[in-house]
Amino acid sequence: MQRFTPASPRRGTLPLVRTLVVEDDPKLGPLLRRGLSERGGVADLAVRGEDALWMAQSKSYDAIVLDVMLPGLDGFETCARLRAGGIWTPVLLLTARDAVEDRIHGLDSGADDYLIKPFSLPELRARLRAIVRRGAVERPAVLEAGDLKLDPATQRVWRGEVEIELSAKEFALLELFMRRPGHVLSRYELLEQGWDMNYDNRSNVVTVHVNHLREKIGRHSIETIRGSGYRLRDTGG
Repeated sequence: MQRFTPASPRRGTLPLVRTLVVEDDPKLGPLLRRGLSERGGVADLAVRGEDALWMAQSKSYDAIVLDVMLPGLDGFETCARLRAGGIWTPVLLLTARDAVEDRIHGLDSGADDYLIKPFSLPELRARLRAIVRRGAVERPAVLEAGDLKLDPATQRVWRGEVEIELSAKEFALLELFMRRPGHVLSRYELLEQGWDMNYDNRSNVVTVHVNHLREKIGRHSIETIRGSGYRLRDTGG
């Protein structure tokens, strides 16, 4: 049994309508459900990843607290399947596995936060408040624009089934474009987010790298919007 610190009755109120707790520990699961149901909150409990998938599809949750070490589908795979199924409810992974590689794996699978056991209920509530403030925003693990795909975790890019080799700076630029396809990004925005403060915003470094990127992903993928900046076509070009 993991150590569990109860909350003060007057602090840590969680402004949630409904939370899905996915925890197979027979003592911790009910404790979490009760703790997150206090003062008007509602919490449902699932003990398997497979149950979490259909429950998240059948009800609208404000947050999901997801244990990693589950029977059947583990928390990483459950989170990845939720995202693949278009469920963007904020997910907090809860686990005793504290290796850096595990945390990276969890976040790359689509989780919003990661809390290590043992933990305190007030901290769990605070973390849930933080991720709920961001809302259920679509944050796909792999970015797509038409048949152009970019995986930020592995830093790989494909056009259809063909992998494209990019330099680190070209990859960073393409990621900026693919997070806002169809939107015009100014040279200043690209320079500010893609280069450090030592670069003068009058430099032609953005133009040079955009042209190199065009040569690799397709000349018509990125449009020049005269006087405004550049735009990645919604279709990827």
